[in-house]
Amino acid sequence: MNRPKLSLLLSALALSLATLPAEAKTPRSSSAKTAFKKMQPCPATGSSKGSCPGFVIDHVVPLDCGGADAPENMQWQTTWEAKQKDKWERKGCRRP
Repeated sequence: MNRPKLSLLLSALALSLATLPAEAKTPRSSSAKTAFKKMQPCPATGSSKGSCPGFVIDHVVPLDCGGADAPENMQWQTTWEAKQKDKWERKGCRRP
């Protein structure tokens, strides 16, 4: 991901953390996940179907913080990166 886009996404995340109530919740969509996989095949296998070993689909702006469950708000992330991100992103907006 290029730096300007990453900077913009991080700014959007910070804004959502600061302005949305903790109870914000967006339901997950299997069709959005399927569309994302078609647009961005698995980095490990190159496939747009099935599992992606070592990777997860991450919502750039978390659903619990009001992020959209749409391909535009999704990215591939290694399992390790996802665990690290989860440690800090959920503190600001996730329900206890």
